[in-house]
Amino acid sequence: MGLNKKSVDDINVKGLRVLCRCDFNVPLKDGVITDENRLVAALPTIKKLIADGGKVILCSHLGKPKNGPEAKFSLAPVAARLSELLGQEVKFAADDTVVGENAKAAVAAMNDGDVILLENTRFRAEETKNVDSFSEDLASIADVFVNDAFGTAHRAHCSNVGVTKFVKGPHVVGYLMQKEIDFLGNAVENPVRPFVAILGGAKVADKLNVISNLLEKCDTLIIGGGMAYTFLKAQGNEIGTSLCDETKIDYCKEMISKAETLGKKLYLPVDTVVTKSFPDPIDAEIEVTTVDSSAIPADQMGMDIGEKTRELYADAVANARTVVWNGPMGVFENPILAKGTISVARALAETDATTIIGGGDSAAAVNQLGFGDKMSHISTGGGASLEFLEGKELPGVAAADDK
Repeated sequence: MGLNKKSVDDINVKGLRVLCRCDFNVPLKDGVITDENRLVAALPTIKKLIADGGKVILCSHLGKPKNGPEAKFSLAPVAARLSELLGQEVKFAADDTVVGENAKAAVAAMNDGDVILLENTRFRAEETKNVDSFSEDLASIADVFVNDAFGTAHRAHCSNVGVTKFVKGPHVVGYLMQKEIDFLGNAVENPVRPFVAILGGAKVADKLNVISNLLEKCDTLIIGGGMAYTFLKAQGNEIGTSLCDETKIDYCKEMISKAETLGKKLYLPVDTVVTKSFPDPIDAEIEVTTVDSSAIPADQMGMDIGEKTRELYADAVANARTVVWNGPMGVFENPILAKGTISVARALAETDATTIIGGGDSAAAVNQLGFGDKMSHISTGGGASLEFLEGKELPGVAAADDK
């Protein structure tokens, strides 16, 4: 996993040009940032580099510009808001080529403790293809590289991996990356037991390797969400019109058998909240009933875990020392179908265990439901945290220097 990485605490950056890759991929509406969690999460590392007298050059991607530079994907609003959050100017280097004349001039004029922000790294098509020419451009204005963008750690791009080939000085992780490595890495590799893993979300296919890897690591694996119905069908149950991945039924049978062989507990829903059809719009009021998971009517679809299952899952969490949760238990965007997800979130909030929320929908659910501050760690990376839980090496983590 490469968990023993050098961090910003292991280097001296005074007077040096520090290229710091952050995750400023924030939602924008009419040029205004609507959720600044990612900016706030980056502040400790940025403040550390400023306090140590580095010349801090920030970079990030934003969105998915298709054909080169697009004004709506400019990082200019991020520079303005960061200036307010830091209480000092973050100079914006407006270059469509990212490292252009504005950026070079701004870097040349920097004093110790100054901060500039480069334009969206994805304005260069080379970024996502990890082409050396762009990596060299980024490295040309830096003496040291700090990666604090866990959300892109599962991708080998110029601004998080390629650049490390050309920056002569240290390559280290920031505080946010370090926290992700500590929590997610240690949870999987060295958990305090009992270790309970909870997986939800719609598709089994999205979590094939996660299920298999976690079965080897955890003591109890809890399955909920849309993916549970493929498992229920694999057990021989009728699942009505519930979501089912027919091509993964044999895989689910294998995982049920694997759990038995390894002596692990595998929990599936014992009762299910069903409805005639998917709510449209998603938050529409709908009629629901609760049935045993072995008796879902032919014309009904499962939408959430039932009350008995909520109690079963809450009990499993209550006795845990480490809990990792990725994926909601039902269609949590609908208040009527959010009860399963709420009950799991509440169980995690009330336990003394180390509780780790893998990013994406589970992070959104926990924050929306008001339980965010009760969790030990909420990952900032959906895809990256899933790949970490699979046991994969993340290129963005691997590229940092070992201690």
